[in-house]
Amino acid sequence: MRILLAPMEGLLDFRLRDILTQVGGYDECVSEFIRVNDTLLPSHRFYRYVPELYEGCRTKSGVPVKVQLLGSDPNCMAENASKVASLGAYGIDINFGCPAPTVNRNRGGAALLKEPDLMFTIVKTIRSAVPKTIPVTAKMRLGYESTEQALVCAKALEEGGAEEIVVHARTKTDGYKPPAYWDWIHKIRSVVEVPVVANGEIWTVEDAKRCREVSGCTDIMIGRGAVANPMLALLIRGNKNQNLAWEEIKGILFQYWRNLEPSMETKSRIGRIKQWLHYLSLQYPEAKEEFETVKRFTNLETFEKYLGSTSPTLAV
Repeated sequence: MRILLAPMEGLLDFRLRDILTQVGGYDECVSEFIRVNDTLLPSHRFYRYVPELYEGCRTKSGVPVKVQLLGSDPNCMAENASKVASLGAYGIDINFGCPAPTVNRNRGGAALLKEPDLMFTIVKTIRSAVPKTIPVTAKMRLGYESTEQALVCAKALEEGGAEEIVVHARTKTDGYKPPAYWDWIHKIRSVVEVPVVANGEIWTVEDAKRCREVSGCTDIMIGRGAVANPMLALLIRGNKNQNLAWEEIKGILFQYWRNLEPSMETKSRIGRIKQWLHYLSLQYPEAKEEFETVKRFTNLETFEKYLGSTSPTLAV
């Protein structure tokens, strides 16, 4: 079994990737999407989203990171894929799943699920532009408004040259509302020969087990569940049998704050901590209480005093 760590726009970026991969249990990460419009992006744009490129495209704990691109112009996507490959990308992932209206209005993400021929062309053009040693993969949803073309889209990705397909088991219209339709992943597996990774609504060990049974997939990708419970990957693997104590979670929060500090103003840092506490509250009752405390903080000193009461060492 492989466990992949998903990106979450505006929260699970390189800073939180660093923390969660230090906790452990992940085989691979995928970056937040880098939007490609009609130009060749400068190198600093790729380094901004994936600073791991400076270190062999791996997190500090050695977990490889694929660089995800989002766009609809095949040639421009290919040029940018070639560029990031030259910077040392571990792999290129293509986003056909983002449900954000601003992305979809600009013919990106899940909107492309209405155009399987274009999906094929994007993957094929990127695959042709990237050295064979660098894997090209794709992430899709089950469709835009319905699952009518789910199998067609998956075949388009495979025939275009995608070496692996991550399937988020909902349509764009479903958003993130439960349930995830894992049985559709099983249907997709029946029509493609490349590996398929199951994604969507995996919050617990039991969810992971059930997802693998229903989908037939060996490998899974987790995102929100990993943010809600930093130990989830290790628990799924059976490497741990209980969650971290709340005081240990506070230590992780301290380290996350330090990761945010060099490149983010205080107000934005506090916003990120609040976001994480919101997800942690799904697993830890203490997080809800801490959220009520943190949202009243107004300055750096108060926040550091709160977090500084706990050791910043990751205790796992």
